[in-house]
Amino acid sequence: MPSRPDIAPFERNEMPVRLRKLIGTILIIILVIVYALAAVTFASLLLGAAPWWVHLMYFFFTGLLWVLPAMLIIKWMEKPAKDR
Repeated sequence: MPSRPDIAPFERNEMPVRLRKLIGTILIIILVIVYALAAVTFASLLLGAAPWWVHLMYFFFTGLLWVLPAMLIIKWMEKPAKDR
């Protein structure tokens, strides 16, 4: 669909960059909180009797794993705006 300058961005189904970044920031904060709570809950329920090195490996990998969904959110946030 060709872009028309006389049509507002919302009428063209285009999200303003500032709104996309605000939504992305809120999603990342929610992701980190929910992920941290889930990782700690899982560890306390299932790894209580495990040796220290299992805990170390678990928290090392879970500490890095949240970056993958965060990268997808950041990629979505940084999409360039369509030309008007």
